[in-house]
Amino acid sequence: MSAFTFKEATVTSFHEALRNKTVTGSQLAEFYLDRIEAYNNQGPRIQAIVTVNPRALEEARELDAYFNETGELKGPLHGVPVLVKDQAETAGIVTTFGSKAFEAYVPEQDATIIKQLREAGAVILAKTSMCDFAAGWFSFSSVTDHTKNPYDLDRESGGSSAGTSAGIAANFGLIGVGEDTGGSIRLPSSFNNLFGLRPTTGLISRNGFSPLVHFQDTPGPITRSVNDAAKLMDVLVGFDKNDAFTSATSYTSDAGSYEASLEGAAMQQYRIGVLSDAFGPDTDPDCAPVNEQVRAAVEWLKASGVEVVEGLSIPDMAQWTEDTSLYITQSKNDINRFLSKRPNAPVKSFKEIYEGQLFHPMNDLFHDINGGPEVPERDASYYRKRVRQEEFRRTILHLMMENGVDFLIYPTVRVLPPTREELYAQKWTCLTFPTNTVIASQSGLPSMSVPAGFAAHLPVGFELVGKPYAESDLLRFAHAYEQQASPRREPAL
Repeated sequence: MSAFTFKEATVTSFHEALRNKTVTGSQLAEFYLDRIEAYNNQGPRIQAIVTVNPRALEEARELDAYFNETGELKGPLHGVPVLVKDQAETAGIVTTFGSKAFEAYVPEQDATIIKQLREAGAVILAKTSMCDFAAGWFSFSSVTDHTKNPYDLDRESGGSSAGTSAGIAANFGLIGVGEDTGGSIRLPSSFNNLFGLRPTTGLISRNGFSPLVHFQDTPGPITRSVNDAAKLMDVLVGFDKNDAFTSATSYTSDAGSYEASLEGAAMQQYRIGVLSDAFGPDTDPDCAPVNEQVRAAVEWLKASGVEVVEGLSIPDMAQWTEDTSLYITQSKNDINRFLSKRPNAPVKSFKEIYEGQLFHPMNDLFHDINGGPEVPERDASYYRKRVRQEEFRRTILHLMMENGVDFLIYPTVRVLPPTREELYAQKWTCLTFPTNTVIASQSGLPSMSVPAGFAAHLPVGFELVGKPYAESDLLRFAHAYEQQASPRREPAL
């Protein structure tokens, strides 16, 4: 029996130690709370945590008492301290959506996934930082300013699930929940050496989550291990009468069996295609180190017996992603609808937030959204863009079928985590930042960011895009890869 290690713990290692009586849930919660105090609130001040659940330790002790009395775990996430992006409403705990307009907003209802986590025995340890209303690729928030990358404190943690990713990387919690509209799970997972899964929209309820583009929005796992991601999927995937999009669960037979499907997983069961159009120019010094690391990962896969098809292409990729982008067109309307349904919300419209300057000045997408239409359907480009999303999905799937591949692979983001100095100098804006995550988001396909290694000390991720409802296959491939490559390396905090 090996000793339990608090840092880099998994749900499995924690539950084994719990059963062996070598650790308690309250001890684990205390470990994370101490690290949050030492590294988030003091020391390097990572700024990943917005609000600690004031009852977290009490809830952990209650679960310990339940286990001591019954000898049973309350559920598959019994006692597991979870970090949740502050986009999900939590009854009795401040929920800011990243905006200082909501610094005192305490919802009366839990988001559906919060209820699911609690029913599974989890402890909601803390709410994590995000850019204002998830509108951006970076961490800039009018509540927390910015979230530092634990691997390099001068660099970005990535957004919009900045705090969940930096917090899980820095061991502030055991598992994390993010949300992904255009890449907000996968981009920060790539920047923080983590596994981040974007499930098909509708597999996990968005009820109680602030929206950005409702037909692209989806919560999902951000974890240090694939097995933990699968455990979280088993808890969260399911129909919710309060979110009509969750009728999508009728299309999959994998709900509840994601972890079980990892048994016997082998990378060699799958064929992958390298999407050459998604690599940046090798002549660009920002792209070259990422290209080199992802290509090295592809070569490692080939040497490990994975069949790889090189040189796949989607002509006019930049045009495709531009033609299928609806953030400016859709977001104002979606945010307005969400706020108008909350009687206790301090503001009732995007306009109030914008005109009150209740957002971080570096969130340039706010200006674009403000200039967007009040009613998306009245915009001349709206229906064309919606149709183009369908055409984009069909184009990607045709390429995969034609070449007999299960996944496409490419860099999650074409560049390394930028420095804050570069961002303040406006080297990139939100709409010009070279993230590849929009490919899956705007084509409606499931995808996963997987740690590819490091360029010097900075994490690099590769993205796998699968066919519709291929979440189990993505997890199986990533799990087998993780077992052989051991890509996870904790930051030196």
